[in-house]
Amino acid sequence: MNPVKANIPNSITCINLVAGCLAIIAAAKGDHLLWGMHAYQWAFIFIAIGAVADFLDGFAARALHAYSNLGKELDSLCDLVTFGVAPAMIIFNLLEQCGDSPWLQWTSLLIPVAGALRLARFNIDTRQTTSFIGMPIPANAIFWIGYAAMFMQGAYFLFEWYVFLPILLIECWLMNSPLRIFSLKFKNLKLKENAPRFILIIAAIIFCFTLGVGGLLWLIVFYILLSLAFKS
Repeated sequence: MNPVKANIPNSITCINLVAGCLAIIAAAKGDHLLWGMHAYQWAFIFIAIGAVADFLDGFAARALHAYSNLGKELDSLCDLVTFGVAPAMIIFNLLEQCGDSPWLQWTSLLIPVAGALRLARFNIDTRQTTSFIGMPIPANAIFWIGYAAMFMQGAYFLFEWYVFLPILLIECWLMNSPLRIFSLKFKNLKLKENAPRFILIIAAIIFCFTLGVGGLLWLIVFYILLSLAFKS
């Protein structure tokens, strides 16, 4: 295969990595203004850009038949930065600036640790081709974006240690749990085969329209419950 064509998916994957790094830089500035918006909002945007790139690299690999072990490993490394380290830094810095328990911010480092374990398991598990075992790490990032947004919208109780710590531990467990979670990839547009995916898309519109960015938290909760209901 033409080396340029073969590396198109990997180039898109690297966009994911760059977006994750930019999200970390933005997260470090917390709620300070950056380019006309709060820095943490830019962190949300960069993670979203990383998520789009994460989808497109797989799409490009399938369309070009450009699969490789290098691409698989590169994808996981980039995902850890964008969907593990970046959301952890958002939570870490918000806790540092707004939390009442100084020690609590350090527990956010469990997010990338659990994410690394999740990705390592995924890479050696041949059962996760059409569905996931454990919550995928991009969903983890989406959850924490919603969590941070709800806090910044006034739900300050979310950073009380007795609320935050149990939720953190549950999220870390979900990524490495034995729960079957359906994949968001469409192989066709048949309603019967993709019912949970269509339901999730509708739910995403409703949650984000009614609750704003904070609705992403409830979207991921709904994603987990929907997966249990359909027993993927």
